[in-house]
Amino acid sequence: MGKRARGAKGREQRPYRVLSVPFVVAPPSGCRIRTRLNLSPADEEVLRAAGTHLGALAGADLAARVAIGNVSPAFNQRAARKKALTAQSSSRWAGSITRTSENQYQLARRALDGHIGSLRRAIATITARLAVTPDAREQHGRRVVRGYADGAERRSKQQRLQILQGDLRQAVREWAGGRVRVTRGGRGLLNARHHLYDSADAQKPLTEEDWQTQLAGWDTQWSARRMFLTADGEAGAPFGNYTISVDPAEGTIAMVLPGPLRQAYANAPRGRYVLDAAANFSHRGAQWADRIASGASVRYDITYDPARGRWYLDASWSTTVKGQTVPAPALETLRRHPVLAVDVNADHLAAWVLDPCGNPVGAPHTIPLELSGLPATTRDARLREAISQLLHLAQRHECAALVIENLDFADARATGREKLGRGRRGRAFRRKVAGIPTAKFRDRLSGMAHHAGLSVIAVDPAYTSRWGAQHWLNPLKEQTSTGSTTAVSGHHAAAVVVGRRGLGCTARRRHDGPRQTLATTALRRAETGAVRPEDRTGTTAPAASSHHTSDRTEWTAPARTSRSTPVVRQTRARPPGKHPPHGPNTVRGPSIHDQQPELFGMPDTANIGQSD
Repeated sequence: MGKRARGAKGREQRPYRVLSVPFVVAPPSGCRIRTRLNLSPADEEVLRAAGTHLGALAGADLAARVAIGNVSPAFNQRAARKKALTAQSSSRWAGSITRTSENQYQLARRALDGHIGSLRRAIATITARLAVTPDAREQHGRRVVRGYADGAERRSKQQRLQILQGDLRQAVREWAGGRVRVTRGGRGLLNARHHLYDSADAQKPLTEEDWQTQLAGWDTQWSARRMFLTADGEAGAPFGNYTISVDPAEGTIAMVLPGPLRQAYANAPRGRYVLDAAANFSHRGAQWADRIASGASVRYDITYDPARGRWYLDASWSTTVKGQTVPAPALETLRRHPVLAVDVNADHLAAWVLDPCGNPVGAPHTIPLELSGLPATTRDARLREAISQLLHLAQRHECAALVIENLDFADARATGREKLGRGRRGRAFRRKVAGIPTAKFRDRLSGMAHHAGLSVIAVDPAYTSRWGAQHWLNPLKEQTSTGSTTAVSGHHAAAVVVGRRGLGCTARRRHDGPRQTLATTALRRAETGAVRPEDRTGTTAPAASSHHTSDRTEWTAPARTSRSTPVVRQTRARPPGKHPPHGPNTVRGPSIHDQQPELFGMPDTANIGQSD
């Protein structure tokens, strides 16, 4: 065996890992639309009273569910809890409350599992590095473990290891006992209450008036987030929901009030309250109306935004039958059409359109995506705007799918301070990794692409930047040096590798251009020593070559060519590179060292076979 390849600093390169198979991202299985409600003062009073009353019941039921612990659904006592809540609300309100409590408990349980796994990975990484002498390296199988820089850093990591081990023991005890930590309204808002004075915007020291204003603002947000106005739909019910019903013709909203509030606020028969405001769903309102007309169920959520002082009504429903998934197009079907390859970065999206053969078409595209230091609503709006530009670009080039990397930085964030550098550069790099919207981008893109009639292909992200810079960066720069205003970067080259991986092509490009051109055929004849008609000498015509057969066209898939491409192949009895015997009537072709024809082929024709 030859020597193992070495990196830039003389270290042995790690062996390449096996790449996972590309797959089509499943379309969303539900739909959610929103409209604003222009409520009257009477409507606001009723909704606040009902939301506060039901929110208190939801908090008590969640505490009861957590006290039960981790049991199977048959033993979570949901029927008994629902019966106790029905006397203070209604049977359908109680059903929505108990269902929400179960979902919150299971979500917190999964979060606790992820937290335990994160702690164990961090402990394993620190333990392995502590076993190595500071400023040294050791080979552990295929992995090279390096020690810490000096003794001071090693001592600080020992202290951090003890803290992580204590957190792990506490988390394991909570997991074994079935206990979870859930804060209705958000843990961040609860922690803000403990530091309310420090988070005040007014000048310090605060006056009594400023303190009361700060306290009232926090109380408004806390009560708004803890209100419960969620009504699950029922198939066959009038307008798809018994508890909150919306008439699609007039937009009137009728709500069933809890039992203790009916005598004070009911203005319709059977303990119902009809709001003065009307609901008008402009986005996908036709689908909502068709679903109501068919007798299907629709869920409604009424929420209040204290920062804007607005009330909203959300309608949601499932687009699939329970237990089934939305059918996704086959991967081979999508590979017959152009695709838009996207490389996600911290501050922009690099995209390039690829034809079915894996060749870059047109010019590169860069979509800015500045998200750092912005509120959550602004980040979400900018992310949606960037995805909309991607979808418009894909539709303009008649693409069938978008190819993205299946990124997940959960493990890297868990052990980031151990694996993602140290010092100022390490902090900057970790901050950049944390700013890349991986899961949010994938979820938003799959939903918006599905409604736009496009699919999403996810591929393994390994080595895309390295192989893009190695095989595609320089040729793409030469190709687009004069025909594009967008400068080609390593991110665009990585996007090309991502797209080719989604199309089933190799990352490496063909360096010899088209299969049959004047330059390449001359070179191959020179390499094989073939006899050309103009090279014949003497009066006797040479006999027909026995090692050459007539050309034939096949529909096949060679190693580095596209699928279903007509390729001209020449069948030879002897391997290439073997010269025919010398004779008086034979003159060898020109040597490969005599001339060096240009072998560069543009990427848009690199994989297309042509006959002589």
